[in-house]
Amino acid sequence: MANLLTIEELPTGFDYPPEFVRVVGLGLTDLEPWWIIEGKLLRDFMKLLASAYPRRRLVPFAKRQDRDDVACWDLAKGDVAIVHVGASPGWEQHARFADFYGWLRQAVEDLIEHGG
Repeated sequence: MANLLTIEELPTGFDYPPEFVRVVGLGLTDLEPWWIIEGKLLRDFMKLLASAYPRRRLVPFAKRQDRDDVACWDLAKGDVAIVHVGASPGWEQHARFADFYGWLRQAVEDLIEHGG
């Protein structure tokens, strides 16, 4: 299993959605150009996002390799936000999806376009 955030590291009241756990459990962690963030890098992104965007409650889970975009659960909105890391607060929002599967559908489209 991937080296994800532990229960103790996750924000209070948030658990990884079952569909995310299922996809990671199936080993679908590299959907070029997207990949699931794990280990120290995941923890570093968690700290970076909290520091850069303190008014937001974000839990990162995927990074796009060809851009500074990170897919995160937006705990305030209850959906998935694509955040452009390094953008000024208020300008970081790049895209939004209703849920993990919405993001996954787009990630597969990106995979098809990227490999073409």
